[in-house]
Amino acid sequence: MRILILSRSATLYSTTRLVLAARARGHEVDVADALSFYLCVKRGRPEIYYRGEAPPRYDLIIPRIGASITSYGLAVVRHFEMMGVPCLNGAVAIARSRDKLRAMQLLTKKDIDVPITVCARTPKDLDLMLELVGGTPVIVKLQQGTQGIGVMIAETRQAVSSLLETLWGMGQEIVVQQYIAEAKGRDVRAFVVGGRVVAAMRRSAKAGEFRSNLHRGGAGHRVHLDPVYARAAVAATKVMGLEVAGVDMLESASGPKILEINSSPGLEGIERSTNIDVADKIIQRAERYVERRRKKRSGDAVIEAERRARRIA
Repeated sequence: MRILILSRSATLYSTTRLVLAARARGHEVDVADALSFYLCVKRGRPEIYYRGEAPPRYDLIIPRIGASITSYGLAVVRHFEMMGVPCLNGAVAIARSRDKLRAMQLLTKKDIDVPITVCARTPKDLDLMLELVGGTPVIVKLQQGTQGIGVMIAETRQAVSSLLETLWGMGQEIVVQQYIAEAKGRDVRAFVVGGRVVAAMRRSAKAGEFRSNLHRGGAGHRVHLDPVYARAAVAATKVMGLEVAGVDMLESASGPKILEINSSPGLEGIERSTNIDVADKIIQRAERYVERRRKKRSGDAVIEAERRARRIA
C-alpha cells in the first residue's frame, strides 16, 4: 500500500513509529502537514494539491490532526474522502470526538455512562448548574482541547462563577462536569484499534495536580483491563465511528465513566508504559480496512452489473 500520514511533523514520536511500522510491513509511506494542502472545489471532481503539485494516489490516509488545526485538518480529510481515498479515521468521526458536548450527547444516547455534564451560556442559573453536577468541586472544560489543556477544577461557587465569566467573555464554549472524588486523580486510557482494546494503562496525576495526562506530568503503567471497562471503551469508540481511538475513563463506584475519546491518541505514553507495539497494530488494522473496502467495492460493482443485466432483460 501507499500510505499518507497527515502530521505537523515527521519527527513526532507517534508519526515516526507509524512510519517505521508501515515500512516494516512493506508499505510506502509519506508524511505531510495538512496545512500545506490546497483544496480545489469545483463541479465534476474535487482536486487537491501539495506544494504546488497534485499528490500521488494513496491507498489510505492516517490522519493525525491536532486540536489547533481541527477545522482545516478536517477539511483536508473530507477532501480525500470525496476523492475516494479511505481514511483511518474519517472526518465525521473525528469531528464528533473533538466536540466534548457532542460526544457526551452521543454516548448517553447509547446508554454509555459519563460524568454528569452541563452546558450553558449564562451565569443566571449557576446554582442549578452546580446542583445538577452534585455541587463543588466541579471540573470546567473547554469544549475543544487535548492533553489536559483547557481542563480546570473549581473548588467553590465563587471560583466557578469567575471561571465561567472569564471564559465566556473570551468567547469560549465550555462544559461543567461532575467531579468524581473516588477517582483520586487517576484514570484509565484504553487504546482501541478496529473494535478491540490492544493496550491499556492507568494514569496517575503528579502531586498537587488533578489531571492525570502524561503531558501534564502524570505517570502511566500497564493495566489488564476489566472486561466491563474494555466493553465500555469499545462501545464508546463505535459510537464515534472511529477505527483508532484513545478512550479515557474514570473508575467510579458505579463503574466506568467515559471522560473523552481521542481520535489522534499519542503512542509514546501507551507504548512505553505497556511495552506493546501499538503502531504495528494500527498498520495491521489499516491493511484489513483497505482490503475490506476493496472487497466491498468489488461486491457492489457485481451487484450493480447484475441489476443492469436484469433491467436490460
